[in-house]
Amino acid sequence: MSTLTKETIDKWADDENGPVALHLKQKLLPVEGEGAVIFPPTYADIGYNIDTLSDGTRVCTIDSVGSQANRMEPIFKREPYAAFVPQVQIEIPQKGEEPTRLSLLDLAHRGADAVVHSSPVLAPLIANAFADLRRKNDAWRMCSVAPTSLVFGVWDSRGGSGEKRPRIVRSTIRAWDVDVLSAASQFNSVWKLLDDEHKEELKKEEKAKKMKLSEKGFADAPATFRRLGASAAKNVPEFVNGSPNPGRRVLGGIYVRGRIEREVTINLVALRKLEGASAAQTQQIRRYILSLALIAGNADIDFFLRSGCLLNIGAESDVWQVVPKRGAAADFAAPTNQTLLSYAAAAVAPFKADWPPSLEYKFDIKEAKKLLAKKDEEDAEEA
Repeated sequence: MSTLTKETIDKWADDENGPVALHLKQKLLPVEGEGAVIFPPTYADIGYNIDTLSDGTRVCTIDSVGSQANRMEPIFKREPYAAFVPQVQIEIPQKGEEPTRLSLLDLAHRGADAVVHSSPVLAPLIANAFADLRRKNDAWRMCSVAPTSLVFGVWDSRGGSGEKRPRIVRSTIRAWDVDVLSAASQFNSVWKLLDDEHKEELKKEEKAKKMKLSEKGFADAPATFRRLGASAAKNVPEFVNGSPNPGRRVLGGIYVRGRIEREVTINLVALRKLEGASAAQTQQIRRYILSLALIAGNADIDFFLRSGCLLNIGAESDVWQVVPKRGAAADFAAPTNQTLLSYAAAAVAPFKADWPPSLEYKFDIKEAKKLLAKKDEEDAEEA
């Protein structure tokens, strides 16, 4: 098994005929132990996102690609990784209170976020970076102000460029061979303790306000069936042939018979699409972004994904592979943190001189209103 060196990383970034991807596979376990019930994310009207394969195996999404990116990106706010990314902050005024401060690394749409476009000093910097990408495929400015937009992907759908860049780091967590469990609960209210007069008054109020007493805590409320949107509720009844419909029951987590796996892919083809104004800059851009991608993929993030889903990395070793254009993937030893820190420190150096002179910016409601008006104008033109 090969050991990762600076020369190897350089070659991955530079060689147009080099490997197409790096791939990490990790086995995760519930903190309660193998076989414990865990709770995946739920989605409107469908509940858990579960696919059934041709052999009957059911595979459940435990954490989506977008969610994983949002968990990995904030590692660059903390040391020692913070030194490799400009720490751009946006201040949002709060009437009568201290302003709220947001890191660019926390924004869902990264450099293309509406908050960025509503910051009058920051917005032109980002706009110029997107313009360079759009017109010249030049990623230098973006590397200097919002490099994680290239690492985790970005789409300037709200700005003027419309530029879209794929994720260089893509991660997801799935559970294999799962069974869905149901839950039920019963809320017992104070209703039984009220006298008849109070009950009648509350019933009149319920009718007049067109609401349900159970919603305000004045009536018992059993919870056995999920609430669905009107359209879905018509097609997914609570009972089928006189029996409770499992597809409508309150979700109670999943039992995983197979494995829970996290897979991280670093797309070297997408990386090598990035360019600069010269061959030297192109090399620097690719090495820098690859250094961030390797740090993001290799870092031990927390796997407290949601209530009822706390995982840890199992005892089995991480499996890193380099995938060539043709032929079998080859294992390589998991990179050490020190190797990646040393490489990133050298890779970021050319960009630090071009980091914004100020990293503090302010949200402006007037700019936000202009953004809304611009959207309306674009919609009118399309219509």
